Amino acid sequence: MLKWILLGLGLAFAYWWLVLKKKHDQEKALEPRSAPPSQLKPKRMVSCSYCDLHLPEDDAIAWDGRYYCCADHRDNLSQKGWWGRAQWRASPNFDERPASIKPDLVVIHHISLPPGQFGRDRIIDFFQNKLDARTHPYFEQIAHQKVSSHFLIDRDGQVIQLVSVHKRAWHAGASQFFERERCNDFSIGIELIGDGESAFTNEQYTALAQLIDFLAKNFSNLQFAGHSDIAPDRKTDPGKSFDWARIQRLANLSKEQLPFGVEVR
Repeated sequence: MLKWILLGLGLAFAYWWLVLKKKHDQEKALEPRSAPPSQLKPKRMVSCSYCDLHLPEDDAIAWDGRYYCCADHRDNLSQKGWWGRAQWRASPNFDERPASIKPDLVVIHHISLPPGQFGRDRIIDFFQNKLDARTHPYFEQIAHQKVSSHFLIDRDGQVIQLVSVHKRAWHAGASQFFERERCNDFSIGIELIGDGESAFTNEQYTALAQLIDFLAKNFSNLQFAGHSDIAPDRKTDPGKSFDWARIQRLANLSKEQLPFGVEVR
């Protein structure tokens, strides 16, 4: 009799164990499956364009194809002389400033390529020595030239930087600023997309004022002039449509910073 009781208990226990195991397997099957550690995709690391700090891409600020570890680094001037807020379209047309020379002059220009057309792509191509002379008769006259500017401001207010402010861009040519020749040595060039006749846009004035404020925080005693002021026999830009009084007001410039005055010229 005891034998049959033990046998029954054994069968009951086996049945109970099988039922519980089946339930456990079913619950396990419903749980979300995570990839084995060996299959987890590693986080992509990027470098801050200001300080070179390496950090996960998800934690960085993406800006114009670059990365920054914080907004403060994006908004400042890097040690290499590039403004993080600008689009970077590097030109090969630059060289070193003379030893111990820091810029203390900003030269305002205007440019349109071909004349009277305001697209920026061809201007950038021109500054990068990529202008296709076959696409317009005027380009045959200038495609061989090697020129550049530190900054270019589009009609929509977008700021493009082409040369480090620590380097000498080739924008002023033969020039003189109050008996100081070779203005490229000590100046920063800013090109506004325009033809000298059409009015510059509100966005351009706002962007120019912001750029001037930024430069003033990094270079002391800046003065401002037009290309026509330093090369009057050759140049007329930024032209009669440029409102010097307006940029003086927007950028809070003193009379001393505008030695040629604010009259239209």
